[in-house]
Amino acid sequence: MQPDSPAFTFLATRASYPSKLMTAPAPDRAALEPILQAALRVPDHGKLEPWRLIVGGRAALDRWADLAEARAREIGPEPERIEKGRGQFDRSHLAVIVIAAPKPSDKIPQIEQTLSAGALCAGLVNAATAAGWGANWLSGWVSHDRPFITRAFGCTDSEWVAGIIHIATPGAPLPDRPRPDLARTVTWA
Repeated sequence: MQPDSPAFTFLATRASYPSKLMTAPAPDRAALEPILQAALRVPDHGKLEPWRLIVGGRAALDRWADLAEARAREIGPEPERIEKGRGQFDRSHLAVIVIAAPKPSDKIPQIEQTLSAGALCAGLVNAATAAGWGANWLSGWVSHDRPFITRAFGCTDSEWVAGIIHIATPGAPLPDRPRPDLARTVTWA
């Protein structure tokens, strides 16, 4: 066995960068396409491609922020809900929305298709980080609110948001956060 030390070191030290602290610029289309291609190498269980992506730049982010605020006010004008819904789009420089879009299949259970969408989110964060960008996988109430995701992202009744991946330039280096304790989380059988 020949270990890939740089790849292992990257994975062993990789961390999401808080989207609130990212700065401009965000990757342009030419920089983002290889990241998307790398992330799309996700296991998709039967080549169903049970997901789709929406890339949002400034105009889309502004529209989604307005839609989030409008939807928050429909639910009830709680300032925290408005800020959480609107804020992640207002502060973002670029977001990739990963839509879980399971396909009818007798062979591939829906849960495996859902896990594929989650793997795509993780792969996108890893690929963006490996390419030198800051990346953060967020969700929040906007990801789970059916009226919002229908209006903002055109989700059908069988689709949902697996993640909102924010990508831009990382600001200052951050200290690592505490990580799970193997002794507490791993059982050796």
